[in-house]
Amino acid sequence: RAPPAPPMSAAAMKYLLCRPKVPAPLDPNFSPVVLGKKQYMKLLAGSPYTLEWALPRADGCARGKLPVLKDTHPDLDASIHLAGVCIQEMIWQRSASELLLCGPPKVCDELMKAFSPSGKYAFEVKTMPKVCGTPDKPFPVRVVKDASELPAAKDTRQVCGKDASGCRLAFDLGKSDIKTVAVKDNEVLETKETEWDVTNPDPQYHWDMILGAMKETASKLPRVDAIGGSATGTVSANSEATWCDIFPNVPPDVYQAKVVDIFKRLAKEFGDVPLKVINDGEVTALAGKMMVNQGNLMGISMGSSEGGGYCDAEGRLMGWINELCYIQLDLNPEAPYDPWTPHSGISHMYLGQRSATRLAAKGGVDLPDDLKPESPSMNTMKHEGHAKCLKLIQKAMQDPAKEPQVRLIYETIGVYLGYALAQYSEHYAIENVLILGRVSTGAGGEIMLDKAKEVLMAEFPHLGGMAFHKPDEHFKRVGQCIAAAALPEL
Repeated sequence: RAPPAPPMSAAAMKYLLCRPKVPAPLDPNFSPVVLGKKQYMKLLAGSPYTLEWALPRADGCARGKLPVLKDTHPDLDASIHLAGVCIQEMIWQRSASELLLCGPPKVCDELMKAFSPSGKYAFEVKTMPKVCGTPDKPFPVRVVKDASELPAAKDTRQVCGKDASGCRLAFDLGKSDIKTVAVKDNEVLETKETEWDVTNPDPQYHWDMILGAMKETASKLPRVDAIGGSATGTVSANSEATWCDIFPNVPPDVYQAKVVDIFKRLAKEFGDVPLKVINDGEVTALAGKMMVNQGNLMGISMGSSEGGGYCDAEGRLMGWINELCYIQLDLNPEAPYDPWTPHSGISHMYLGQRSATRLAAKGGVDLPDDLKPESPSMNTMKHEGHAKCLKLIQKAMQDPAKEPQVRLIYETIGVYLGYALAQYSEHYAIENVLILGRVSTGAGGEIMLDKAKEVLMAEFPHLGGMAFHKPDEHFKRVGQCIAAAALPEL
């Protein structure tokens, strides 16, 4: 893991830390970002000083602004700290090729240092060029004198197909297997799961595994009219694998030459048919819209990590990357770190599998030493130990003697989910939420959703009408397959 980010200053703590009305039973010092920002905005109401920023990307631009303290104020670091959190959040929602700042000189200067290759947000600075498909380019940060020099906010919404008519091949590239599906006129004829080793550094291995699985499944169709697919990581609007973490060990130069255009080359193997590949979280959102027949829907998959996707009222994608797993949710200075980033309080540690496993011991679950939260094996990038631990949690939920304490794990995650949805709602118009993934299954999932609703009603009543959905049987069996197959329009 990268060295941890600098500790939170006393000034930032004073302005940003606050207790939620609905406490997390097993995490009493949970300090939601959304409440910290709300408290800060009240304290700075009427401030004459403002920071504005722009985050341009190939097909759009994000804009943000924040009132800040005077450059000479002794508590200025509170403004700098929150500005960094807000900019980092926007970067992982939408991606960015550069950062432009406009505001008081000291605030801008400190943020330039933070968003540098050796600064607090070095992870974002080094990763964004890969996400944008330009790994050899730097991530520039510059200051402009007037806000009129900042590019305007812009989104390029993507329209995806909704009808899987004809003969279609669909695939989903996951971290443990390749799922391939044959669909004819909206009916699934064949599904197949092929295990693969994503850690293999040879792109030819990946090509052979994916193509082999696709050809075997395609043999069940009279022809292939179109191909739709999904993958973890960032996929560009024209179906390029710009930054997919299912190829983590392919060297960067080889990745550019052999992986970025892999989906387009696969389509050529089937006659260069229409192709559309998107992030797996976005497929979840589109399948959710098909299931509930309503848009403004956020899909959150609570699995090995946290997957996120969103579609608007018309079922269009925003053109954002929606990497919600890297967004900070908790400002508690003692919040947990993760093995990927230098930051604490990151979303997937609260809404993915690790949210449950780090609370397991506090929830009264009997654990072997190698599955306890402090074990070195539970603090690496490997997910296997966490999957085993989650099964022990689910088993303990079925024990009447243990259930009263174990359920507190799910109540705690429900508190996290409620405050996370309020934070996400600052940028997404969310009327419907689809929750899926192994963390949300069984009785514990219902406890979690009830607690999230309690948070919204207690702290954010204007969001109390948000409708929660869980996958129905059709969705579980073929919903996402059909949504992926329907992506390319004929």
